[in-house]
Amino acid sequence: MGRLPLQGIRVLDLTQIWAGPRAIKLLADMGAETIKVEYWARMEPGSVRPEQSAERPGRRGGSFEQLHRNKYSITVDLKHPAGAQLFHDLVGVSDVVADNFSRGVLDRLGLGYAQLSAINPALIMLSMPIVGQTGPERDYIGFGVTMEQISGQLSLTGYPGGMPMKSGTNHGDPTNGVHAAAALMTALLYRARTGKGQFIDYSHLESAVPLIGEAILDYTMNGRVGEPQGNRDAFMAPHGCYRCQGEDQWVAIAVEDEAQWRALCRCIGQPDLADDPRFADHLSRYRHQDALTPLIEAWTTQYDHYQAMHRLQAAGVPAGAVLDTLEVFQDPHLQARGYFETLEHPDIGSYRYMGIVPKLSKTPGHIRFPAPRLGQHNHAVFGNVLGLSLEEIQHLEEQGVIGPPADLL
Repeated sequence: MGRLPLQGIRVLDLTQIWAGPRAIKLLADMGAETIKVEYWARMEPGSVRPEQSAERPGRRGGSFEQLHRNKYSITVDLKHPAGAQLFHDLVGVSDVVADNFSRGVLDRLGLGYAQLSAINPALIMLSMPIVGQTGPERDYIGFGVTMEQISGQLSLTGYPGGMPMKSGTNHGDPTNGVHAAAALMTALLYRARTGKGQFIDYSHLESAVPLIGEAILDYTMNGRVGEPQGNRDAFMAPHGCYRCQGEDQWVAIAVEDEAQWRALCRCIGQPDLADDPRFADHLSRYRHQDALTPLIEAWTTQYDHYQAMHRLQAAGVPAGAVLDTLEVFQDPHLQARGYFETLEHPDIGSYRYMGIVPKLSKTPGHIRFPAPRLGQHNHAVFGNVLGLSLEEIQHLEEQGVIGPPADLL
């Protein structure tokens, strides 16, 4: 395996839960040496900690495993003067510090950008509070579901006349993680050209608002305020999820133009529908979607969701089977592309991880090792990176600065 694109970049990862860890995971997957900094007496929020045992202490939950593969773990009490000094020392030999604490948390610890950039002027610092560092709501706190609400997303979900409906996965979080990784790459490119670091004031809110960009544009152009539409689209018709053969099986269909509409009519065995006055043009179809649904479902209910998708796609109609999580895990297309990678994990044995999304032809990323146990790499990082002796590390353990040895956490 050749040199990875971000090999030689060192990241100190203070992020927690989802969006921040996902951003840094994307860098770690491409070779960045990522050191997750944790407090030894506290597991990360959202990381389900199985019952402790003498055989496997310090274990993690499944979501932690997916978000922190390719990362190292150290434990430091940042409130302890010696712990803060260890962090300062690491900052001096690192390229990126990332956190998603509420505004001011690191400043109150004396670990804000002003202090850290004085140690390392080339440092890039990413800070990801829910609404950013400035503005009247700058001290507000929140999670994915609250971010969906304040970004306007929940005003568009659900069905007409019904209450707002949150997305199943708080999808703003993983999307924001991608945006944050792009921001870090931009800052790294700038530093490569100028030698200068910088501070990234990253707002989850401002990253999430573009997810309803069409609704924002519709208001600016036409003065319309978006409303819930269920599975329908503001422009395409037919557009929605249609019942298939079997219990709770569905296929999604999205028709964009006349060619696709006529292809759909032929595929479902009703070519005359293309000339029906109710469906003769785009606007007519949009107005008569209620009449279209039973006509389409008369065909889709003859097939399971995979069969319906394949037949429609073969006819040139955009369509996708609505898959549950098990079906995604077993999907033959993802399997053929090698998306899921299997690693041996010390706690749970063989474990399948979601793979690397961008497939670079020259420098493909890969999962090099599973997520770390709490404090697993204290000795490696403090010894190899900072040059501390075994006696010095043991003294820090005894003081509670970095916690007890990793196998006792």
